[in-house]
Amino acid sequence: MDYFIYLIFRIFISLFRFIPFRLLFGISDLICFLVYHVAGYRKAVVFDNLRKSFPNKSEAEIEKIAKGFYHHLADMLIESLKAFTMKEGEVVKRYQFYHTEFLDDFYRRGKQVIIVAGHYGNWEWAGIAAGTQMLHKPVGFYKPLSNKFIDRYVQKTRVQGRSKLASIVKTAETFKTDWGEPAAFYMVADQSPSSPRLAFWVDFMNQETATLHGPEKYARISGFPVAFAYVTKVNRGYYSIDFRMLEEDPGKTKTGEITGRFMKMLEEVIVAKPEYYLWSHRRWKLKRVAK
Repeated sequence: MDYFIYLIFRIFISLFRFIPFRLLFGISDLICFLVYHVAGYRKAVVFDNLRKSFPNKSEAEIEKIAKGFYHHLADMLIESLKAFTMKEGEVVKRYQFYHTEFLDDFYRRGKQVIIVAGHYGNWEWAGIAAGTQMLHKPVGFYKPLSNKFIDRYVQKTRVQGRSKLASIVKTAETFKTDWGEPAAFYMVADQSPSSPRLAFWVDFMNQETATLHGPEKYARISGFPVAFAYVTKVNRGYYSIDFRMLEEDPGKTKTGEITGRFMKMLEEVIVAKPEYYLWSHRRWKLKRVAK
């Protein structure tokens, strides 16, 4: 059955090879209408997140952001599916890296780095676009799929060239692996953690927020410098990624300091253009446990 589902998936994906973005974004508009106005996908979650994150905005402003988010969510779906059939050069034209000079300097000094990002803009194209735009060997983390055939296909298509994918269940092993050259470990790190007791708590988007401790933990253990990927959506299907230094020497920081800086930078990105953040995620479901 898994192989049959895989074949259906491949046939469906192959259709995207022949459809240009101009038509795909027309399909995206239709998807947005169905998801927002007909199905009402997670509207309660989206509006609740927005109201709490922007308490000073009017209901009309909240609704405008929500509609912009659903348009972007539909675009993200189309872009993610199209990525399976896009060549590296096509993605690079649409996903441009800037200010990598300080990262290049770390590479020349033989230093590996950790790059943290949020669920903002399009994070799916990073693995394809990174190989020719970074000196470091890009290594991204992902959650393996239960269907081994689709999972294998994702590993081949979600990254290209020098880039590699690593399972999140083998994070510790991945940081210890000899990649043959200095690696850049790309971590999308704004998910809600599994337990409030293991989380770092920060003030994020006007709310007390539980954050993952993993990126900071491995930065402090390894001593790898940490950078932030500041994403801007330039236009539909076009993004720019501006890299910023978070911490060059993690071993000298206090517990939670790197995570706090990361979330502060991410908040800056979101406030500038809130419609491109993943508001349908139950980001604030955890509450601090009293000690």
